[in-house]
Parts: sequence; structure tokens; C-alpha cells
Amino acid sequence: MLNNMKKYILLIVFLTVSLVVFPNLVLAADCNAGPPPCPGGSFCIPNPLKYASFECLVDAIVSFLFTASLLLAPIMVLIGAFTLMTAAGNPAKVKTANNIFIYTGIGLLIVFMGKGLVSAIKALMGG
Repeated sequence: MLNNMKKYILLIVFLTVSLVVFPNLVLAADCNAGPPPCPGGSFCIPNPLKYASFECLVDAIVSFLFTASLLLAPIMVLIGAFTLMTAAGNPAKVKTANNIFIYTGIGLLIVFMGKGLVSAIKALMGG
């Protein structure tokens, strides 16, 4: 039990640090600007990404993960419901189905909090 508590504390600390650090990276980005042009007469390696900076790349990844989690959550709820319906009174399967519901809800809560925090900070900074 103590080992599980340490894992949860470590997860909470990691998520808190992530929510503080990543919005700062994303907020500093001007993602509408294209990659900088190559100065004339010099050799340049073209950027294989369509993002001009690391911050724009992080913003795109966060947006993708947000969309993917919104698509994955209903599927997980359906899997949990199927597991619960086919449990046939087996307590282990009922517990598995309940865990699927709980962890799906926790995951969605974390995703919404992360995206909401970025939006709130942008609004506070006038962006």
C-alpha cells in the first residue's frame, strides 16, 4: 500500500510540474510564422516539420493528444461496459470494469485540466 502511495505522489508531482512548465513553452510560440528563410549563399538543411519552433511542435502534440483522448474515452467506456455486462457475477471482472471506468474518468479529468489551464493562462496574459 505504501508503494502505491509513492507512485501516486510521484504522478501528482510530475503532472503538476508538467502543467506549470508546458504552458509556458506553448504560450511563447508564434505558430503562424513559417520557418525562417535561408540566408542567400549559404547551405541550409530544410526543416522536415511544418513547425517553426519547438514550442509550436509541443502545442501541436498537446492538441493531438487532447483530440485523441476525446476519441479514445468513449471506446474505453464501451469496453468497460462490455466487460461489466459479460462478467456474469465474477467479482474480478466487475472490479476490472470498475477500474476501467475510474481510470477513464481520471484520464479525461487530467486532459481537461491541462487544456483548461493552458486556455486560462492564455486568457490571463491577453493572448
